[in-house]
Amino acid sequence: MRKMHKVLATTVLLAMTAVPIAASAQNIPPLPIHNGQGSVLNDVKLVPGTMGQITDFVNDKTGTFITVTGRGIAATDQSEIILAITKDTKIIDAKGNKVLLKTIIDEKKVVKAFYNPNITKSLPARGTAMTLVVRDQSFTGINGTVSEVREDSIVVKGTDIYNANEETIVLSFANKAQILDQDGKAIEASAIKQGMSVKAFYGPAVTMSLPPQATTNYVLVDTNSEETVKEDAPGTDGIITNVEENKITVIGNPMEKGGVDYVILTVDENTQIVNQDGNPLKLDALKADIRVDAYYGAMMTKIYPAQTHAEKIVVKATETNKVEGTIVASDRTSEGQVYVDVASDKSVNNDVILNISEDTKVIPQIGGGNELKAGTKIVAYHSSIMTDSLPGITNAEIVIVTSDDNAAASK
Repeated sequence: MRKMHKVLATTVLLAMTAVPIAASAQNIPPLPIHNGQGSVLNDVKLVPGTMGQITDFVNDKTGTFITVTGRGIAATDQSEIILAITKDTKIIDAKGNKVLLKTIIDEKKVVKAFYNPNITKSLPARGTAMTLVVRDQSFTGINGTVSEVREDSIVVKGTDIYNANEETIVLSFANKAQILDQDGKAIEASAIKQGMSVKAFYGPAVTMSLPPQATTNYVLVDTNSEETVKEDAPGTDGIITNVEENKITVIGNPMEKGGVDYVILTVDENTQIVNQDGNPLKLDALKADIRVDAYYGAMMTKIYPAQTHAEKIVVKATETNKVEGTIVASDRTSEGQVYVDVASDKSVNNDVILNISEDTKVIPQIGGGNELKAGTKIVAYHSSIMTDSLPGITNAEIVIVTSDDNAAASK
């Protein structure tokens, strides 16, 4: 980035809800926008900002941090960002009165968060909050697909941005609604077609009808989107370990473009399910113990494991190898190995020894540790390659702790 210039002695009176002007940009020649951050108005660079709800809060010895999830105030600003709260951060309402951060979080108030343009390139980006302006009215948002286009509204099926619930809602356009394409350019409502992906914010008023109806004043439309999902989205290369109604659990490795190693995905009519050749499959093709590439959006719940909507599932033909049993103490194992009494039947004939490496995903019980000790009951997926010894030795890919109530420290 260019070296920051000092501010010339000029006092500018701004309304509290107006976008702050970056001090480094006053009274200097216009500069090009770098990395898509901020915007330029009359040759003055404006501070980037995000408007939305605070979806995560951390206060520990490293500092105080909030995650703001919503939409960029300018088209090039972040839709989600992690911000450090410092002694210099101003937290105010529209009239300039100070507001407690705890009040904003407890009451799930919407804020305009303005931050230093010097942010990281991570996902989500990280930066330092300059000003938080609390909004009087709340809103919610949806990430989804347009399932129907009506004369003055659209029907959107997708996932609530803030609680990850599956929603269907009829959205009418406000008189001065912002409707932007994927490049941040204003478009007409008539440009929205069935099958396009949208991100829309609406409320606070929502009808009790079925489906509910609301008014939106901001819609971001991917006019290039199709019914298929590009395989450059965040995702998980892993194994379906559980299927329950319309939800599947996938454990494995994050994709190159991002993702998590443990995720619960909602699958519905908007999820594209195909085999490795791209041929469509039905929902019943998603079964426990099969390998998949699961693609989803960047928005997901902050709980563990993460939860979100599945955009695309590629079912692989590669087989999985699975054992269930209890870890027992054994003099046949060495460091980095565990002995598994398969089926907990105390028969040596079907037992295995698992090599546990840094590549092994160990998924503990909620609130439990990931130490694999004698007495711990597990489900393990392992390599198809196994020694001919008795018991056989193989590499563990995923180990799921199902119970450690009877676990004892290994000797």
